[in-house]
Amino acid sequence: MTARRPGPPGAGAGDGRFRPAAPGRPGLAGLRLAVTGASGFCGGHLARAAAAAGAQVVCVGRRPGPVGEHVPWDAARAVPDLAGADLVVHCAAAVGDPVPGSPAEALMHAVNVDGTARLLRAAGGRPVVWVSSASVYDPRPDRGRVREDHPVSGHLNAYGRTKAAGERLALAAGAVVLRPRAVYGPGDPHLVPRLTARVRAGTLLLPGRDVRLSLTAVENLTDACLSAAGWPPGAYNIADAAAYPRDRTVREVLRAHGTPARIRHLPRGAALAVAGALQGVARHRPHAEPALTRYAVDQLAHTVVLDIGKARARGWSPRRTLGDFLAEVRAGRPVPGGTPPAG
Repeated sequence: MTARRPGPPGAGAGDGRFRPAAPGRPGLAGLRLAVTGASGFCGGHLARAAAAAGAQVVCVGRRPGPVGEHVPWDAARAVPDLAGADLVVHCAAAVGDPVPGSPAEALMHAVNVDGTARLLRAAGGRPVVWVSSASVYDPRPDRGRVREDHPVSGHLNAYGRTKAAGERLALAAGAVVLRPRAVYGPGDPHLVPRLTARVRAGTLLLPGRDVRLSLTAVENLTDACLSAAGWPPGAYNIADAAAYPRDRTVREVLRAHGTPARIRHLPRGAALAVAGALQGVARHRPHAEPALTRYAVDQLAHTVVLDIGKARARGWSPRRTLGDFLAEVRAGRPVPGGTPPAG
């Protein structure tokens, strides 16, 4: 699929004029912004931030978002109604680590690949910001400085494969593609719950030695989404300013969430063997994800640091850190409501 890359949004739909309010960021006041997956974690944060900046937010998905209008859309089956939108930010995605050949894997392809094709067709030349993932990158050992030209191949699960396939469509259509890694923040339904669920008798096993990992505050991703309509088409890494040491970070996250734990290391080879065995068993239970997968081991056992220089060059800068988030958790700051998985 190919599509014309239009100019960024202006005062009216389709007028092609760009009026930035700040370097690298389009003016949002009066802009009609369609956000897919606005009932989910990332999309919900984006919808609230856009509305606070004066945009007219249209939440496109199965469920209403936290603000604005609701346009129903089943990303696995239908073409969305984007009539009147000046800009589209596509956050909706099927996430997880499903068993190969399972119904969940088929749904992931229907949403992340086929749903993207339908969305791009409906966009009809409007600017599109497509939220991808660093999971598209090849899982080779040397990932100490991952730039956007790192190979996109060798995926260990359906999520990486389908996000890579979806973003290929988006890039061919002239979209701006954002690649965050391990998004966290208020209302996170994935990272922290998975960590706390794996603590046993006050101990958490992590694969391999300590490593450095890029993480992405949801606020930093939101800022990038609201800025990226003015960027040249292409892929951009999005992450916090500095990578984090894995063991200390996990320990601090668990403690802040009331689940203090000792960190113990399981040799990487042993962790891969356990993951392989659990994935083999899970093939007989296609509706349940295995407790540990080769993808999960890879994501935790290797240093992965995203180079964010390309996005910084467009005027975006990560303002939030994990320390900011954990300080708010300890202080008992309320979590934004309505953050089920995106849809």
